[in-house]
Amino acid sequence: MTDIQATPTAVTPSRPGGLMGRLNIGTGVLGGLILMGIFWLIAYATLSHGPGDTDSFGSDRVICVTMVGWLLGFMIGIGAFNGPVRWLLGKDLATEEHQFLAGKDQGIGRYFRYTTDHKVVGIQYLVLTMTLFFVGGSLAMMIRTDLITPGSHLFGLQTYNAVVGLHGIIMIIATIIMVTGPFGNFIMPIMIGARDMAFPRLNALSLWLIVPAVPVLLSAAFMGGIPTGWTAYAPLSNEAPPGMDAYLMTIITFAISVALSGMNITVTAITMRARGLSVVRLPIFVWGVVTASLLGLVAFPLFMTAQILEGLDRTAGTVFYVAQNGGSVWLYQNLFWLMGHPEVYVILIPGFCAVLELAPVFARKPLFSYRTAVVGIAGIVGLSGLVWAHHMYITGWAPDLGGPFMLTTEMISVPTGLLILVLVGTIWRGNVWTRLPMMAGYAMIWNFIIGGVTGIYLSDIPVDQALNGSLFVTAHFHYTLMGGAFVGGIAGLSYWFPKMTGRMLNEKWGAIGFWTSQAGFQVTFMSLFAIGLAGEPRRVGDFPLTFAAGNTVATIGAYVIMTGMLIYLGTLVWSWKYGEAAPPNPWGAKTLEWQTPTPVPLENFEVLPVVTSDFYGYGEPEPALDPEPVGVPAQPAMAAAVPVPDTVPESVPADAVTSAPVTSAAVAAGETAVPPQVAATGEQEPGEDPAGAGTAKEEEQ
Repeated sequence: MTDIQATPTAVTPSRPGGLMGRLNIGTGVLGGLILMGIFWLIAYATLSHGPGDTDSFGSDRVICVTMVGWLLGFMIGIGAFNGPVRWLLGKDLATEEHQFLAGKDQGIGRYFRYTTDHKVVGIQYLVLTMTLFFVGGSLAMMIRTDLITPGSHLFGLQTYNAVVGLHGIIMIIATIIMVTGPFGNFIMPIMIGARDMAFPRLNALSLWLIVPAVPVLLSAAFMGGIPTGWTAYAPLSNEAPPGMDAYLMTIITFAISVALSGMNITVTAITMRARGLSVVRLPIFVWGVVTASLLGLVAFPLFMTAQILEGLDRTAGTVFYVAQNGGSVWLYQNLFWLMGHPEVYVILIPGFCAVLELAPVFARKPLFSYRTAVVGIAGIVGLSGLVWAHHMYITGWAPDLGGPFMLTTEMISVPTGLLILVLVGTIWRGNVWTRLPMMAGYAMIWNFIIGGVTGIYLSDIPVDQALNGSLFVTAHFHYTLMGGAFVGGIAGLSYWFPKMTGRMLNEKWGAIGFWTSQAGFQVTFMSLFAIGLAGEPRRVGDFPLTFAAGNTVATIGAYVIMTGMLIYLGTLVWSWKYGEAAPPNPWGAKTLEWQTPTPVPLENFEVLPVVTSDFYGYGEPEPALDPEPVGVPAQPAMAAAVPVPDTVPESVPADAVTSAPVTSAAVAAGETAVPPQVAATGEQEPGEDPAGAGTAKEEEQ
């Protein structure tokens, strides 16, 4: 028998000459500042005054043009347009330059460059998300400190509104990217057996569009803030200070980023799956990331359109939202909430699916009713576009549609409940291995049930009319988005941390920080439920003595949250640098990302894997092989395509050892579950189920 193996071609990367090898985040900032200054000079000279010096839109024009200059200059300085420009000039990138863009052999420097490797982009998203949460959380602490007692003003009432608006939009952006950004980029391609994303340059572009948009958004604090709240309702936004220009420029840029990311993730999952990885074998996390990406592709262009029309009203004198001149504020509200409620599920589904993905690993049981979970996800996506008007019950728009929208809003609790049942069914009577990721999963179930049940109440028109605009609503969506989706993100981070960083998370201090924050979370938002039911409105910087006790308790709880999250953040940073080196598969999991070495190689797999069964067969005996023909060596079992390590940490339950897809003897002999013809050519058909994969060597003989 001839032993055929893939022999990768050795390429020694060289540092590209010219500007490409010198571009990084520093040159991006420099380019942004230079082009921002040029655009400001031009705009100030030509756009700051209208005919007869009576134009009141001059300052908004100058600010918007200046921000465009910053964004464009940063992208040029970071090198985002090098590839397209070289292609247009007929001088496409050489192999060495492609490897340089992928960050090969560049060490930590690749994280500060326009790097196309999906794993680097995932880490960049993770750091960006943590930064946004730190800023948004700091603003939240300022809000709660201001509200600790009646009349204890940390800042003025108008500034309070601006801080609330800035906090809201920062946290919304952070929660949208917190799972699909880091894990959808780092983990998902490996999970489906791909070597990279379908469009690596667009992948990097989606990340680097957000980076310069963050200082644009933060600049709003120095231009009057965002006093409208994060929703930026017209006509309040028409009358808002120039900080509103920063808001709308950020949203337009972010919507483009979401569209690029969603398209890339979707195409990757559809076209680059490993051989044998059919849609009914996809890990449930892939379903979550892809459906959330598709939902974002549909919803966020509407948000961008709303902000473009707002920008035209502010800079060109149009009247899309000016009622006295024929416009309609209902137009803005419909465009906003056509995005706003699907956006809740863009945030929620990936975090929930991360917990569904890890639950079988720690319960040592198959995922309970995989198809039910897929149906639940599909039901949420389908109904999420039919519920937006429940945010507009008291606006006066289309009152006859209140009943149908109340029905669809209550109906969406059915597929959501299916996901809860799948998760509980997976854990039920399992041999649960209680580690930090699983602890976070338990907390997510508790928080999300509270958020979901209170949402059913708010879907009813009479209840909504009584509680709309109160702190009860604030508590509801914090339980849903932060207690549910954010805690699901923490579960995913704790689970995939060893694979992404190469270090084990210090679970003792991680658990202390996590449970401290969860205790504070319950105190804070249960208090807000209580004072919201008593009638305290949201977005008000002062309150009567009636609500004093509830606000004081809520603020104490907020400081407990802050303490716990700082402990957890410190644990992440410490473990990332000093933590114990992680083995390739510390959890004894079956999905493909855990079958690769740690750290993961540049192209993920030396040989593309072949999948012959689903990834959730925990606790099930390996299928018996057909009798081998006389004279033919026995073949190893093939439950999943790539072999797991010989050794499994002692802390892994015994079932994890017996569930390894390839025998230790086969690993020692250098055999894998990949047929020789695939090992030699690397060819595959997306989603193809290889018939007779287990007899490939037999046929070769």
